[in-house]
Amino acid sequence: MRLLPILMLVFSNIFMTYAWYGHLKDLRTRPLVIAIMVSWSVAFLEYCLQVPANRLGSTFFTLPQLKVIQEIVTMLVFAGFCMLYMKQPLTWDYAWAGLCLAGAAFFMFRQMPTGQ
Repeated sequence: MRLLPILMLVFSNIFMTYAWYGHLKDLRTRPLVIAIMVSWSVAFLEYCLQVPANRLGSTFFTLPQLKVIQEIVTMLVFAGFCMLYMKQPLTWDYAWAGLCLAGAAFFMFRQMPTGQ
């Protein structure tokens, strides 16, 4: 059951990453107001997963742990989106940023609170 909120965060991040950046590829020639409306519609789907993921996740994780999980998921989803959908290369700087997040995860999870 602890994995369910993380899985929900993965899917919510897919929606949000597309809402934030997908218009740069798919709606580049459309008016900005159209891109905004489409992005808001996609972001609504993201919130339909994000809010319950955080509510459920808060029964298993502390708030700081949830935030670090969210950031790690965001970086992983963005890396895939960047390479596969937007056809952009990832640099070593992205790998170093990922290592910093791994360090953040280590410090957030090294001592799980009692009862969680």
